[in-house]
Order: sequence, then C-alpha cells, then structure tokens
Amino acid sequence: MSMIAGIDVGSRSMELVVLNGGGVAVSRRLPTTFHPRQQLRQLLEGVNPERIVATGYGRELVAGAGLEVPVTTVTEIKAYAAGVHARCPLARTVLDIGGQDTKAIALTDSGRVSKFEMNDRCAAGTGKFLEHLATVFQIPVQEFGDYALEAAVSLPINSMCTVFAETEATSLMAGGAAPESIARGLHASVVSRTVNMLRRVGLREPLVFAGGVANNRCMVRLLAEALGTEPVIPDEPDMIGALGAALCAPAEA
Repeated sequence: MSMIAGIDVGSRSMELVVLNGGGVAVSRRLPTTFHPRQQLRQLLEGVNPERIVATGYGRELVAGAGLEVPVTTVTEIKAYAAGVHARCPLARTVLDIGGQDTKAIALTDSGRVSKFEMNDRCAAGTGKFLEHLATVFQIPVQEFGDYALEAAVSLPINSMCTVFAETEATSLMAGGAAPESIARGLHASVVSRTVNMLRRVGLREPLVFAGGVANNRCMVRLLAEALGTEPVIPDEPDMIGALGAALCAPAEA
C-alpha cells in the first residue's frame, strides 16, 4: 500500500498526516520556529512516504526543501475542503482561523469549494491577533480562551488593528476594568469579524470549525451564540489541513 504524506506548514506550527491505504498511519505536530527546514526534517523522521503534498502558509518551503520524494503543493482552501469533507461529509461551511489568516469556505453537497473568502492581509481576526494579545495579559495563548470565559460580560473593543487593540485593552485595564472582561471582548471582536466573513460566503449548516483556534473554548462559545448554532469541532481540528493535503494527492500527482 502506498504511503502518502500531507504536510500543513503554518506560521506557528506544522502538521504531518501520513495515509497508508486510506487510513491514518502517522499524525504529528511541531512548532514551526525560526528554523522551519530543520523542523520539517524532524517532522518526517522515520517516515518514508512515496510522495508528499504540502499546503499552508509555508507550502513552497516543503517543495524547495530538496526531499528525496516527489512533492506537490495544494492551496489551503482545497486542503481544508478535502479534510473537512472526509471527517464530516455533511459539512456545508468551513471556518479555519489560523495563525496567519482566516478562511471561510462554502461547500457543495459533494464537498467541492463553491465560494470562499480569506483574510490574509493583516493579523486582524487571526490566531496571531489572539496570540499577541495573550502576551499582553501574560497568559499562555492555550489558556487565553478559558481565561476569557471567566468573565460575565464582554467589554467592547472597537479596533481590530492588533496595535490599536492592545492600546485599547491597556487603557481599559488602567481604568480599572476587569481584565477577564477585556479578554472576552477581544475574543468577541474576532468572532464579529468572522461571522461577517461566513455570511458573505453564504453560511449553511453544518458549520465545521477547524484549525488550531478551534481548540479555544471561548471562541467556540461566542461563535455559537453569534450564529445561533453550534459549530462542529472535528477531532484534532489542527490536523485537518494536513489530512486534506494527503487526500488531494491522487488529483495532484
């Protein structure tokens, strides 16, 4: 049976999914760091796929890494559509909030992309936005969502610019506002921008929320409240891009 590797290289992390006869044989994740080529080789250590399909922000890095197996690339939109359709065939809309961009994707009944919108020009509304502001609160980004859920109310944050939002949050803290409420307000501002993207592509249920930010419980709750429906969170949502890339191999080979 052929082994096909899908690699999703993002700004914060890189994921590997290896399919062997259609089933997942290997699943790994490493931080991208400032040495992505070194991390890539560590990610592939002990794995000998017949071919690799790369996606994500750094997919061209994989293609130019001089690996001893054929490497092709696929867009994140196509990879996420394929990965979500495999995990949730009934999905009609996909949301991915990544470290570098946010993607809203509308799917046909057969799982093909019918429309998409992507925010990739600034950090506003992305995982990087939340990561940067978590450092302002001196809280690990993995705990930022739970921290925000401790608040009973959200304080409105008017700016979606990362720098201005930080200034606004700092001013609110200096004025005595509860930091948890400010944190919840920052999450709410991301949700507001995200909901607008989803509506522009034509939101249909089920909505699948994939990518690393889907592990943030505050984002999931606020998104459900804003839309009036619970998003579906697949197992290991941050592995969906790599899975989808591997599934795209037959068409890309």
